[in-house]
Amino acid sequence: MKRGPSAIAGGVAGTGAMSLLLMLLEAQTRSVMELFAVIARFIGTPGDTTIGFALFVAAGVLAWPLLFLALEPYLPLGPDPAARGVVFGTILWIPFVITGRGNIGGPLLVFFGVYTLFAHWIYGFTMGAVYARLLEET
Repeated sequence: MKRGPSAIAGGVAGTGAMSLLLMLLEAQTRSVMELFAVIARFIGTPGDTTIGFALFVAAGVLAWPLLFLALEPYLPLGPDPAARGVVFGTILWIPFVITGRGNIGGPLLVFFGVYTLFAHWIYGFTMGAVYARLLEET
């Protein structure tokens, strides 16, 4: 498979894995996090969680995988794309944890930071692993 479609397929898999982790976070915190509402508020449509979720999916499936394609040769931990995906996930996590925390604080903020870092690592690893596997098949 070509690089672009392989990366997008990796983005689909990574977004699916990360979505499951974030849904578990929402369930365990009784929706205190409101992650998709935070994304909607960030783009100027407060309260519209559908738009927040749609942007989350579009970025995870299209934008971030294509950016990963452009940056992958320059990321450390090569030549394994899965390891480079973890680095890429960490880069994506930094603005997410700064802007996506909403009104939480204290111990919950620490939990939020660690949990979302792990979720971004899973996203990056899955995206990179699927991308590499599909490239091998050609």
